[in-house]
This record gives sequence, structure tokens and C-alpha cells, in this order.
Amino acid sequence: MTPVLADLLIGSVVAEASFSLTRDSLVRYAGASGDFNPIHYRDDVAQSVGLSGVLAHGMLTMGLAVQPVVDWVGDPARVVDYQVRFTRPVFVDATDGAIVSVVAKVGAVDLGAGIARIDLSVTFNGATVLGKAQARVNLA
Repeated sequence: MTPVLADLLIGSVVAEASFSLTRDSLVRYAGASGDFNPIHYRDDVAQSVGLSGVLAHGMLTMGLAVQPVVDWVGDPARVVDYQVRFTRPVFVDATDGAIVSVVAKVGAVDLGAGIARIDLSVTFNGATVLGKAQARVNLA
């Protein structure tokens, strides 16, 4: 059921999720996206360019972050705009993987346009990895 725009309160949490990433996740994403940069699956290569280890693809992190909004709104076509700034990498440990957490809150409501801005807090190990992450959803 589609959320009702007039019922939304600024600051209210509308969705939360955590996503587990493994090295297998990164290889699968590489195959789907065609991004086979070895910093996403080989520690030696990642370290040779100054990284502390293998990191998740930025677009994978970005895609995961919007999923709770899509689930909440019920139809991906209702997401009319989505933007982020990449602020920190998500390092994916070979054994422990990584957990990316997302909290989606109402940031603004435009009743006339039928649009809600949903602000996303996207973290890994307690640090923000996507800054100014915002999705605009059409609830008209």
C-alpha cells in the first residue's frame, strides 16, 4: 500500500535495513555491472593503490541504500530522483564481510507537488559512507 503524503511527519523514520556484503557479493556485482576492477576482489591490488583492503563498489552501496525506500513506497517508479555523495569506502573483509546500515527519514514534504524527500543515513562501522543521500518519491 502506498504511503499517504499528508500523513508523513518530518523526521519520522519510514524504513530501516541492514545489508550484509561478502566477497562473493562483490564478485556477483562485478559480473552484473561489468566493473571488474580488482580493487573490488583482490587485497594485493587494493593495497598496491593505497587502500587498506578490498572495497565494495560505490554503485552497489548506492543501490542497496535506496532499496528500503523502494520497499516502503511499494513501486520503484515512484522514486523520481536519487542522489548521494560518496564519502567513505566500505571495506569488505575476506572473513567477516561488511554490514551496511540504512535509516530512511522524512526530510521534506511538498503537498502541492505530491513529493516527499527521504533522507538516508547510510553507515558502515558507525561511519557515514554516503553523504547527502536523498531520494525524492512521488506519492500523488
